[in-house]
Amino acid sequence: MVESRKPRFFYGYIVAAACFAIQGIGVGTFISFGVFFTPLLVEFGWSRTILSGASSAAFLLTGSLGILVGNLNDKVGPRKIMAVTGFFFGLGYLLMSQLGAIWQLYLFYGVVVGLGYSPVDVIALTTTARWFIRKRGVMTGIVKVGTGAGQLVMPLLASMFIADYGWRNAYIIIGALVLVLIISIGQLLRRDPGQMGLLPDGNEKTAASKVDVREGGLSFRQASRTRQFWTICAVNLIVVYCSLTILVHIVPHAMDIGIPAIKAAGILSMIGGVSMVGRLLTGIAIDKIGNKKSMIICFLLVIGSFLWLRVAKELWMLYLFAVVYGVAHGGFFTVISPIVAELFGISSHGFLFGIVVFSGTVGGAIGPLLAGYIFDITESYQLVFLILLGFSITGLILTSFLRPVLREV
Repeated sequence: MVESRKPRFFYGYIVAAACFAIQGIGVGTFISFGVFFTPLLVEFGWSRTILSGASSAAFLLTGSLGILVGNLNDKVGPRKIMAVTGFFFGLGYLLMSQLGAIWQLYLFYGVVVGLGYSPVDVIALTTTARWFIRKRGVMTGIVKVGTGAGQLVMPLLASMFIADYGWRNAYIIIGALVLVLIISIGQLLRRDPGQMGLLPDGNEKTAASKVDVREGGLSFRQASRTRQFWTICAVNLIVVYCSLTILVHIVPHAMDIGIPAIKAAGILSMIGGVSMVGRLLTGIAIDKIGNKKSMIICFLLVIGSFLWLRVAKELWMLYLFAVVYGVAHGGFFTVISPIVAELFGISSHGFLFGIVVFSGTVGGAIGPLLAGYIFDITESYQLVFLILLGFSITGLILTSFLRPVLREV
């Protein structure tokens, strides 16, 4: 029989705080690409398809490497991975300050930044899932609040740096901060509580023990034979397709209809700020009503927001869109890791979640690129918004058909 006692302080809260910071810095910096969109258009005269393609390339590489990162994290842990992450992420932004040609855009941002960004979600969410079971929903929500904080702060900082120092110096400042902070904070992580003689949620081991066998789970081979696994992959593809399209193109869209640059960047920051509430509320909801119902609520909110976006023509209307969409946006990225853990267990969570993240990456790579191409042809985002609405309705239908995975424990 396993005896356990509560330690005076549970190191899992330090891990969660570190994951919060990594999410904020990493995701907030990555989505700030939309703020640099217009200065790069003005400087080089490239099409939106070309600029969107660099973001799509980075995101596709991120998801491809996410599978490898998840597998490595299952085996060697997060600290070495985060050191490499911080180096490439910061280096990519430093190199962007020297941008002068399209091939450099795709190398510096599409490859180097993509390499650096790839572990941010997988490491933070898989590590959190290993440290918490009973509080997994709310702790994942808190960690994902970090993403919202980053989305609130980083676009505004990037916009101010660009206004005060120019876009090249803005890239230098952000790159240096990212390099130092992600490497430093990443060293606080530990793969799982077993490395410190603890059990999840804060129980200290006092005898040779194993975590509850229900927290074992399916291998990739077993999970890949289930309809649920591929349904989750399809749902995440839809979610990230929509989210990356909005994050990359909402600022250019706002400026196209006459909104000043700083106020347009504020829409992106509003999404990030409100998403913090969505992440926290969804984390609480997960522990109370379950993952599936939480995801359905998010889809209903995002469908409503896309209906509104098609008629939004003024600043206040876009800010209202940002509020409603922001809640759903935050909720989606909170629920996806716990729902993978719920359906397939935790033993191969890093690898399985990496594949789910990759499926989202495919959507995230296609979405901004296709939106830029559609705009270049039609000189409007209306068809883009209609596609987002259709995809969201499809995601709602797929989620409603999710059923528990039947397996022997």
